[in-house]
Amino acid sequence: MPLGALRRSPLVDQAVQHLREQITEGHWPVGTRLPGENALAKALGVGRSTVREALRALAGAGLVRARQGSGVFVIASEPVQDWPARLRRAAITDVYEVRMMVETQAARLAAARRTDEDVTAMEAALQARERAAGGDDAAFVDADIALHAAVVAAAGNPVLTDLFAEFAPALREGLIDMVELLGLREHDRNPGHGTHAALLVAAVRDGDATAASDLLQAELEQTLARLHTTPGGR
Repeated sequence: MPLGALRRSPLVDQAVQHLREQITEGHWPVGTRLPGENALAKALGVGRSTVREALRALAGAGLVRARQGSGVFVIASEPVQDWPARLRRAAITDVYEVRMMVETQAARLAAARRTDEDVTAMEAALQARERAAGGDDAAFVDADIALHAAVVAAAGNPVLTDLFAEFAPALREGLIDMVELLGLREHDRNPGHGTHAALLVAAVRDGDATAASDLLQAELEQTLARLHTTPGGR
């Protein structure tokens, strides 16, 4: 398939699309060395800077890799899915299982590392959760996730914090659906308050790593069991 010159903007996006098609349609198989920047620029009718940006985008998608002194080579025929998109398409129960692994370890670390500022933040998040009990399901779920985020932050590991933040949007949708479909707040507007107040936050504050991890594990397992009964779960 001939590349063909590009005439409409944005040129970089079009260049990326044309070059990606060459790869995904098999015209440039894995292992192929791409033409040089000058050749690509001439074939596409754009400047070398546009080609350079397009190649960077393809590298970011996991399709090509530059080798020092050798050129740019095709390393995959399909782009790597970005993490947020993959989470959006995943079953909520799959996301939740990974959340359990991340968060129970985070609670253990939080109990060992929490600072006075962390404790203050957790207690403030707990109070916000109590206030949110008077609102709708979405507001309550948001406050609940914020409390868990405060516990994760107390672990003092920025990678854990960022990982939990990546999970949060998918968790939010699944939990709102679960609360609404199962009517979990019909008889108790603040479900789980005892676990959060008397157990989880207190255990982290008191430095009891085992209690914090075990209590959170039990709570999340209970929620996971409920998610399995929710349409769209598994």
